[in-house]
Amino acid sequence: MMWTSIILFIAGFVLLVKGADLLVDGAASIAHKMGISSLIVGLTVVAFGTSAPELVVNLIASTGGNTDLAIGNVLGSNISNTLLILGVAALIYPITVKEGLIWKEIPFSLLAVIVLFLVANDSLIDGMDVSQISRSDGLIMLAFFILFVAYLLNAAKSGVLDKKLDHEKIQEKPGWISFSQVVAGIIGLTLGGKWIVDGALYFGEQLGVSQALMGLTVVAIGTSLPELATAIVAARKQHADIVLGNVIGSNIFNILLVLATTASITPLTFSVELNQDITTVVSTTILLLILILSNGKKIARWQGGLFVGMYVVYLAYLIFRG
Repeated sequence: MMWTSIILFIAGFVLLVKGADLLVDGAASIAHKMGISSLIVGLTVVAFGTSAPELVVNLIASTGGNTDLAIGNVLGSNISNTLLILGVAALIYPITVKEGLIWKEIPFSLLAVIVLFLVANDSLIDGMDVSQISRSDGLIMLAFFILFVAYLLNAAKSGVLDKKLDHEKIQEKPGWISFSQVVAGIIGLTLGGKWIVDGALYFGEQLGVSQALMGLTVVAIGTSLPELATAIVAARKQHADIVLGNVIGSNIFNILLVLATTASITPLTFSVELNQDITTVVSTTILLLILILSNGKKIARWQGGLFVGMYVVYLAYLIFRG
């Protein structure tokens, strides 16, 4: 049972990443064939594709009643996005940041996590016995997501985001191949997500650790692999906008789309202990903004090293806390 769980757990991550890859490629090819612009495809299909692993894992976890795993996955993914992924990318090549990211997208990602704090803390704010991210809370967050998408589309029309998406080369394939990729991607995401959730619950039970800890660490890092791969490739090609846009965009998608969709389908019970991790997301986002502004709108290699070091400390703290 132990070795079977380990094999399926690892295979689940492989299927999850490959499934997201196939889904994006297939859907982008179909959209391109239908005459939809590559810019709009990049803002929708590609952006959704990098958050698809978190969404699938969350839906499977929440419908099984494992809400701490679902919430921990999103918070852990956002923390790993900022500290680990952005840190690694900056170590590879220093990142120059544009004005729009500093004053629009980063503040919007901060707003997203503040909204999450407000809707999740019923016991702290309203004095209720149980805190819950309800269906109505999920719909409120989805409304914020629609506002963000409206901003993206408006920015796309004005040409602000053109450089971000220059790297997206959409390869048009025969229709049956594209459709097969979409189907295979959905199957890979679903099966991979189930194996990951089952494995995380099994290991958590064997090790005596909480669902939240598994979600914040192993599952969060695993579902962030698409973002990590994108950031490393973009950093090596010196596409700074893509690196930071990928990280910040993913953080917004994770809260306002992934967690919101999950809560809209299945209300999520919120553990007050997870406020520590919400605080970490807020703190790292503010720190990112401060470091950018204090260093001439750049993220230097030493700052990337600082972020990676902070992530190692955070993981050590989680293990101690868990």
